[in-house]
Amino acid sequence: MKRYRDLNSYLREIFGVRVQKIAIDAGFSCPNRDGTISHKGCIYCDSRGSGTGAYRKGISIREQVERAREYLRKRYKAKKFIAYFQAFTNTYADLDELKRKYDEALCFDDIVGISIGTRPDCIDEEKLKLISSYKERYMVWIEYGLQSAHNRTLRLINRGHDRSCFEKAVYMTKKYGINVCAHIILGLPGETKEMMIETARYLSSIPVDGVKIHMLYVVKGTELERMYRRGEVRLFEMEEYADIVCDFLEHLRPEIVIQRLTSDPPRDELVAPGWLLEKGKVINLIEKKLEERGSFQGNKLDLKRNLLYLKD
Repeated sequence: MKRYRDLNSYLREIFGVRVQKIAIDAGFSCPNRDGTISHKGCIYCDSRGSGTGAYRKGISIREQVERAREYLRKRYKAKKFIAYFQAFTNTYADLDELKRKYDEALCFDDIVGISIGTRPDCIDEEKLKLISSYKERYMVWIEYGLQSAHNRTLRLINRGHDRSCFEKAVYMTKKYGINVCAHIILGLPGETKEMMIETARYLSSIPVDGVKIHMLYVVKGTELERMYRRGEVRLFEMEEYADIVCDFLEHLRPEIVIQRLTSDPPRDELVAPGWLLEKGKVINLIEKKLEERGSFQGNKLDLKRNLLYLKD
C-alpha cells in the first residue's frame, strides 16, 4: 500500500488497467511571454514552456499521440491513455482552435481522458463549457499552475497572477464538474519550510482534486539560471527535498491524487541539480522516509487551523 494517493493506482481503480498520460505540445503560446502580461515569462520557464517543442518541428498532435502510444505500450504495458496538453498555456486561443486541437488528440479509441495544463488567468466560462462537453465520453482534468500560495513569491518569480486568481479559477472550474490539479514548486527563492507547508494547507482548504509536486531546478537560458550563477538561489539536496515532500504530503487531504512527486527536467537543458535526473531514486527515497516516519498523506492535516496566516 502506498502512503499517499498515487496517480497510477487511482487510474487503475477507475479503468481496471494501466493508464498513461501522453504529453502533447500543441503549439500554444503564453500571455506571460507574448507581451500580454510580460515578455519575460516565469523565472524558471525555458523557451519550450516545459514541452518537447514537437509542434514547432512540424509533428502534428495526432502523430505525437500515435508515437507516444506505441512507446508507452512497450515500456509500461499501458492499455489506455490520457491526452495531456502540457506545453505552455493550453487554453490560450479562441474556442475554434481549442476544439480542433483537443479533438485531434482524442482520435484513438484507447484515449480515455484529456488533461489540459493552463494558467488560472486564461480560463473563462465559455472555455469551461467547451472543456466540460468532453465529460460525457472522457475523464477530464484541468491543471492550473499555482506554484506557491504566497503572493510575494508569485511576484518574485514573475508569475503574472496572484493567489486569488488561482482560487477563482478553481471554484469556477468545479462549477462545471471538472477535476482540478494544482501544480506547486518546492524550493522557490525566499520560501521557508513553513511557507511550503502553508501552501499544502491552503490547497487542502479548497476543492482541488490533484496536486503535482515539482522541485525547483535550473535550466539553460532562464532568469533563474542567471540568479543561480550569481549565487542568489540555493537548491535542495536530495535528502532535503525528500524530507520536505514528506512534510508537504502530511498536510494534504488524503483524497487528493498526487500526480507527481518530483520534477522531470530535460536532460540536455538541465544546469542543476544533477541528482534530479535520478527520478526513481528520488521517489524511492520519499517513500522510504514516509515509512520510516510511520507517516502518510494527510496525517498532520488540521483544517480547523486558521488560514489567515497567508499574509503578503
